[in-house]
Amino acid sequence: MKKMVFLTGTRADYSKLKSLMNKIKVDPELELHLFVTGMHMLSRYGSTWLEIEKDGFRKVYQFINQSQNTPMDLALSNTISGLSNYIAEIKPDMIVVHGDRLEAFAGAIVGSFNNILVAHIEGGEVSGTIDESIRHAITKLAHVHFVSNEESKKRIMQLGENSENIYIIGSPEIDIMYSKSLPSLEVVKQRYNIGFKEYGIVMYHPVTTEYEHLRKNIQSLIDALLLSGKNYVVIYPNNDLGSDIIIEAYKSLEGNPSFAVFPSIRFEYFLTLMKYAQFVIGNSSAGIRESVVYGTPAIDIGNRQNGRYDHEKEILIQHVHENREEILFAIKNVPSHNIFQAKSSFGWGDSAERFMEIVKNPHLWETRIQKKFSDLL
Repeated sequence: MKKMVFLTGTRADYSKLKSLMNKIKVDPELELHLFVTGMHMLSRYGSTWLEIEKDGFRKVYQFINQSQNTPMDLALSNTISGLSNYIAEIKPDMIVVHGDRLEAFAGAIVGSFNNILVAHIEGGEVSGTIDESIRHAITKLAHVHFVSNEESKKRIMQLGENSENIYIIGSPEIDIMYSKSLPSLEVVKQRYNIGFKEYGIVMYHPVTTEYEHLRKNIQSLIDALLLSGKNYVVIYPNNDLGSDIIIEAYKSLEGNPSFAVFPSIRFEYFLTLMKYAQFVIGNSSAGIRESVVYGTPAIDIGNRQNGRYDHEKEILIQHVHENREEILFAIKNVPSHNIFQAKSSFGWGDSAERFMEIVKNPHLWETRIQKKFSDLL
């Protein structure tokens, strides 16, 4: 039996890993362990570790790696320390990490330093912040790469990784997006006490490399939202440097009947909200990845998703700068949701099945720990 540790630090990476973990937990030849840390453990962001418990996962280890204002480098150090002690106790065969967060970076460091196979989900992608550097650093430490498409595979090969260790499985959250068991919109609105019929979804995260402009940028967004006269479901940002500024700015929306503000929303419920939203606005990857799967229009603000889509060709997405007038103009010119067809270049809804086929192949477990740079021919 192979022990696999999945590391999750945010609501976002958990949504990517969930369909994979559900497959593993029922397989008699695999033993699933979860190391839960980061935003999950912070009450300010909804204590989302509770959702993991509700999903029925067992062998879950909870570790607090930060407080409200812990710097990223110290949170990284804390996570490395906690995870190192944990894996020394359970001795896993593989550590599975996702994306570009500091917790995933810690997982890659601990695994590679302790001669444990590291599997990286959704490497080879690009973004406009420090996250991209973290993602590529994880790639160089990981031994096995599960990517969303051919483009990501090519980027990983450019980083000198062996093509034999790169597997295209699509983006795992699309498995859940295509599920027929998502809650109805009525159920979601009742659970979260959302009273308005039509709405947009707001998700705006700090850009750590543009911290000095954050206060002005978030105010530009809020001013445009207020002037638009529309209704909004607003979800707290991630816990990167600057999140305090955004959350403080959202306090000006308290008591306004056009706004419903939440620290977090359960992923399946969020998907239903997005499926029926008039549009998504902000700088979250959900506005350029998940939204297009449902054909939901999006307004992408600023540089955080820079390079992740073609501004000229992507008709579903309007790109604007962090300027009140530009944002307001985009809101007023959002096309009707129902003129677009759903699409995705990041998967087919069968990522978990593809993942399991690879994990169940004995060849995977023979992947060499000692890595070697592979030159492009």
